[in-house]
Amino acid sequence: MPKILIIEDEAAIRRVLVKILSEENDSYVVEEAEDGQQGLEKIKNDDYDLVLCDIKMPKMDGVEVLEAVKKIKPEIPMVMISGHGDLETAINTMRLGAFDYISKPPDLNRLLNTVRNALDKKKLVVENKILKKKVSKNYEMIGDSEAINHIKQIIEKVAQTDARVLITGPNGTGKELVAHQLHERSERSAAPLIEVNCAAIPSELIESELFGHVKGAFTSAVKDRAGKFEAADKGTIFLDEIGDMSLSAQAKVLRALQENMITRVGADKDIKVDVRVVAATNKDLKKEIEEGRFREDLYHRLAVILIKVPALNDRRDDIPLLIHHFTEKIAAEQGNAPKQFSDEAIALLKEYDWTGNIRELRNVVERLIILGGNEISETDVKLFASK
Repeated sequence: MPKILIIEDEAAIRRVLVKILSEENDSYVVEEAEDGQQGLEKIKNDDYDLVLCDIKMPKMDGVEVLEAVKKIKPEIPMVMISGHGDLETAINTMRLGAFDYISKPPDLNRLLNTVRNALDKKKLVVENKILKKKVSKNYEMIGDSEAINHIKQIIEKVAQTDARVLITGPNGTGKELVAHQLHERSERSAAPLIEVNCAAIPSELIESELFGHVKGAFTSAVKDRAGKFEAADKGTIFLDEIGDMSLSAQAKVLRALQENMITRVGADKDIKVDVRVVAATNKDLKKEIEEGRFREDLYHRLAVILIKVPALNDRRDDIPLLIHHFTEKIAAEQGNAPKQFSDEAIALLKEYDWTGNIRELRNVVERLIILGGNEISETDVKLFASK
């Protein structure tokens, strides 16, 4: 049932609004507050689907309430109520994040339409959050070590910006998880995250893959085709293993970053793109620069923010949490009850040399679940986790 709060110092206006909303839909739960301070306390202590808030009030005016709510519960739609002299202020509240405003005395149709639209928006926000949580679970960063907490803090600070990020670390450490977290927590999360594995695409095809091509650009180009940069417009492109990209493709990526423009292979027309670039590599790019295999200017464009993902051997304290996570996940995938690992089995796994990092640990956990007993013992680890 939608829960609506009316913050209004004039009792007569409150009564009118409560009556209109209650008669419109008997499922609406309508509450009242007679000033801004009281209204803000209610919002802090309860969840509302919509707030109707007067602009001019004693103690705390509507603009102050709006600014406070946007800091603590930004998902709540705020509809401002303005008197005759408040029109300019009402319009300004839209810039501050208000959903809409209505004038006194309230026009019935406009009020009800605004309320319906605001409630629809809140419903979409909630549904989107639920969906994001489901997606996020697949790309959750598991661990409580100092190194992982540091990465989580950087993600929290950087995600809401458009700063380019370069993620480094050995294979199998979870660099793609960082890229997904950066995208999902950004304002671009409603647009796509397009992943490109630069190492998996032949050097002669990488430019066409990234920037698209026009019909006849090369033998197999039988029709126009958009590239990954165009597909990622308004979203994020994740260039994985960028250290394997050819120098000619690097030059085109550099131009895309400098000018926000790309050109399809075989075309002479520029296409404007609005894309955030996140890149990852397992190579030492500074060494690649010294040896002439990577452009220094591109490196500096990409490495605005550097995130180094540690090898699993450097974060062994996270291994018990990772084992538990993989055990739960594999059990859910297979439709079985999760198996338990003995303390001795976990201690032994913590001592292993994890050259394949998290990817290798997951494979070993799955092997032990399939081949081991009801509780995974130290003996099971010795038998089935050998390299």
